[in-house]
Amino acid sequence: MRTDHHAYQQATRVAGYGLLGQAALGLGLLLWGWLGEVTILTTIATWMIPGIVAWLALVIVFHQHRLERLEALELDEASTMGEDGRIFSLDEARIAAKRLKWMHAWLMPIASIVYALLLIGFGAYTLSWFSKLDDVNADVGSFNAGDAFGWQLAASMGLAVLAFIFSRWVAGMAVHAAWANLRGGAGIMVGNALTLLAAAVGAVLAMLEKPAILEGICQGIAVFMLAVAAETALGLILNLYRPRRANEVPRPAFDSRVLSLFAAPDNIVRSINEAVNYQFGFDISSSWGYQLLLRNAMRLGILGVGIILALTTLVIVGPGEQAMRLRFGAAIGSVLQGEPMFKLPWPIDTAIVEDVSRVRELPLGLTARKTSGTELWSATGGDDSFTNVFLVAAGTQSERVSGKVGSAGVSELLAGARGTNPIADEFAVVEAEIVLQYRVRDRELDKWLNFSADTRARGSTLDMRTRALRMIALREVTQFLSTKPLEEVFSPQGQSLLAGLSERVQKSFDEQDTGVELVGVAIPKLRPPLSTGDYAGRFEELSISAQNARRVVEASRSTVNTTMSLLIGDAAKAAEIVKAIEALRELERAGTDLTGAAERRAAIETMLLDSRAQTASVISAARAKRWELLMAAKRQAAEVLGQSASWAVSPELYEQRRTMEALAEALVMVRAKYIIGIDPAHVRVDAEMKEAASGLNLADYMEKKTLE
Repeated sequence: MRTDHHAYQQATRVAGYGLLGQAALGLGLLLWGWLGEVTILTTIATWMIPGIVAWLALVIVFHQHRLERLEALELDEASTMGEDGRIFSLDEARIAAKRLKWMHAWLMPIASIVYALLLIGFGAYTLSWFSKLDDVNADVGSFNAGDAFGWQLAASMGLAVLAFIFSRWVAGMAVHAAWANLRGGAGIMVGNALTLLAAAVGAVLAMLEKPAILEGICQGIAVFMLAVAAETALGLILNLYRPRRANEVPRPAFDSRVLSLFAAPDNIVRSINEAVNYQFGFDISSSWGYQLLLRNAMRLGILGVGIILALTTLVIVGPGEQAMRLRFGAAIGSVLQGEPMFKLPWPIDTAIVEDVSRVRELPLGLTARKTSGTELWSATGGDDSFTNVFLVAAGTQSERVSGKVGSAGVSELLAGARGTNPIADEFAVVEAEIVLQYRVRDRELDKWLNFSADTRARGSTLDMRTRALRMIALREVTQFLSTKPLEEVFSPQGQSLLAGLSERVQKSFDEQDTGVELVGVAIPKLRPPLSTGDYAGRFEELSISAQNARRVVEASRSTVNTTMSLLIGDAAKAAEIVKAIEALRELERAGTDLTGAAERRAAIETMLLDSRAQTASVISAARAKRWELLMAAKRQAAEVLGQSASWAVSPELYEQRRTMEALAEALVMVRAKYIIGIDPAHVRVDAEMKEAASGLNLADYMEKKTLE
């Protein structure tokens, strides 16, 4: 191709087309995104607007090339004239050439710097804006996916195809040396096609009820802008140190090597062929097998895509899993569990597979404080900026206990300053961390999916379905605790607090058709609020006193049961006998039914004897003792009655006899006995009151031997 002003005029015209197209795309998408509140279109517009600077620089440079060629033509004609016919020398007359050299030295690098700075600014602003969306205190608006996804898809695909065709045309022109700088414009235009294709993919996913992926695409476009800006900056630095040949046209820094490959895919194939030939050491790309592979690459690609789509028609559902088919985002069919599922290929049908055997945990508080070891109520360390506060009914049992256990200030403990605030008389505050443990109920995955969407709001760690479950459970827990007295919350009696919470929350879940089975409710922390000063310690004192009271009661009950078992044989039977004795006492106090009292007494005695315990032994021994005393009395009475006849015959003789019997009984242990039969007044008795020696008396022994 002849390099003259006509060639550069054509390049200027093509660069002008690119400038108009770039400006129309950038400003048009910016207005659509701004007026229609479509964030992804606004993000694509921020990529396209900096490209206007590059196209404008190309228009100016190619126009200057055209002027330089015209100037060179004129100087060539002037060179035929003699020295006398010229006013200026040939070097002084090359104004356009000097200006062109200045543009390549300064204008193109400045345009590249402005292009890179705009990309960096827009890319950093986009990423910063997305990061601020997570901050609930930042007023930066919200991400909008739009609602006309069909129009977005059609416009994005159509513009992407036009941009790619234009980039291929421009890349084909850039093969010629005079038009080489058009590669930069072709790269920018193919970048437009790639971003528009990403928008089309996002629109398709949004139509499939996956709009959250659009946010990732927008952030990816921002990262893409930063990457292109980094490549431009690197190219600018390398251009400063790259040696130049004479009459070589410098390559602008905004001419991206990576985007140029996408603008000319045949270069990619050529590079792959050269790499393959280099690896094998000979020209394998010219072989029949390689050529056959290239000729059938499209068919093989279509076959591979068909196989992949065919594989999407079968989904294996495990034993602990449930699955449902979704056709364009809407649930159809029945719930399948532990069996294969057949469906239409993607993207017509998709499948949702849930692991229903997995138990999920859902904290109901504002935050879950992580602690290690034992945490006391009176502990004040840790992060207490967020607390899980619940209202409970202010009971009166603590005031009654305070007089017995000596805990001062318990009434203040219940509600701060009771009497100063009427609400404090009805409610008290506790800190609690409540965790729900749930899973999807068998064969109810359809209810789980229809209950709410699984999209996640910006700045939230929970999806909408989990947040709805949390709100329902939090409502039921709040209402349940507000009806329970404070002492029952800390020391539940009868039905467990956890059982009551579980039953109420499960009932509410069933009413809302959530498809959730509540496995359990855990309360890892339950205490009075730390902001109440020393009230936590008083709660501990009250709890300790209550525990001591229960321990004393249990010890007394154990003593009673042991004693009653020893006395009666059975504690339950002992209670029955005690009730019968109390009824007997009431009847005896009334004194109206003595016969009935006697019958009840006999019945009680029979019950005691049937127990065969210690009481029965005492009663049996008492009965035996009574009969023994009775028989002895009867014997003595019969003996007296038998001697009455002797008394009647001779009273004096009977009296002497009885006296002798009495003396006999009284003097039975006396060693020497003397009976005086005459009047003691006429008798004198000399007696030596000396006891015989128990040992050997030699004098008596000799006297006795002498007498013998």
